Amino acid sequence: MKIGVLTGGGDCPGLNAVIRAAVLRGHREWGHEFTGYLDGWKGPLENQTTGLGVAEVRGILAQGGTILGSSRTNPDAIDGGIEQVIGNVRAAGIDGLIAIGGDDTLGVARILTENGLGVVGVPKTIDNDLNATDYTFGFDTAVNIVMESLDRLHTTATSHHRALVVEVMGRHAGWIALHGGMAGGADLILVPEEEFELEEVCAQVNRSFEAGVAPIIVASEGAVPKEGSEVTSTEGTDAFGHVRLGGIAGWLADRIEEQTGHETRSVVLGHLQRGGTPTAFDRVLATRLGYRAIEAASEGDWGTMTTLRGTSIELAPLADAVDESKVVPADRLREAQVFFD
Repeated sequence: MKIGVLTGGGDCPGLNAVIRAAVLRGHREWGHEFTGYLDGWKGPLENQTTGLGVAEVRGILAQGGTILGSSRTNPDAIDGGIEQVIGNVRAAGIDGLIAIGGDDTLGVARILTENGLGVVGVPKTIDNDLNATDYTFGFDTAVNIVMESLDRLHTTATSHHRALVVEVMGRHAGWIALHGGMAGGADLILVPEEEFELEEVCAQVNRSFEAGVAPIIVASEGAVPKEGSEVTSTEGTDAFGHVRLGGIAGWLADRIEEQTGHETRSVVLGHLQRGGTPTAFDRVLATRLGYRAIEAASEGDWGTMTTLRGTSIELAPLADAVDESKVVPADRLREAQVFFD
């Protein structure tokens, strides 16, 4: 068989581990040939490819990012885009694709499968908000980066007797804020799943200072105040219709200082959460997902995605990943609140 591989959406630690696992197993067990499509769905849309053999995947296990590049190109938003992708892939003699990405990338994979092109998906997002899988690779690395950042920020906050608001990724799901905040000893965690009261946040800041603690607030980029709206960094949307979120930390820090009189600064971790080498957990998970993905492609299990269920790697329909997001349940937020000063 000849298999095409692509990585779409935001970059993520562990992408290269998936590519490596699929190529090495596919070559050694089935003798498959591989073509790398460059920059997500832009690759098959515009016929941009690269060689992808054993030599190309040696030594990439620990590398962050993706050797294939990525983009947020959406063929479904382009007139005739889906047909063009299918035509280009078939003209190249490729039997099917392995698409590594989040809900947007896998949403396109689902449409292609419904139109007759075989695709196996591998779930990827540091937000951990894809349904049908317990964890996505990249999430553990992002959480560790948040935790290490909070460890450092606690000391400077205490030294200067100031509050800090730390903005982390999480458009519609607060998993990074929850896990990173709990691991890093945050004094308050704000997530998109529950709108927050500004007055309650300010009261928490005052209580922390009264207890002799310089508070750190962790806020998902998609956290929303009651009677307010999402804070966006710029106007407009991306190719999949998403507004560009960002700025909640600065907005909140200004209002905390205004209302409490305590000096408050904001810190935006941004793309630091995506960068660098994957943790051991993410390297192993990504490798296992890639290992199972090439098996699914070899057996013609198109229209599926690899998932982590407990400790097992299983297959699920692509529709299970994209029809509904996995959000933080209320009881998990209650667990974290016990530890707020």
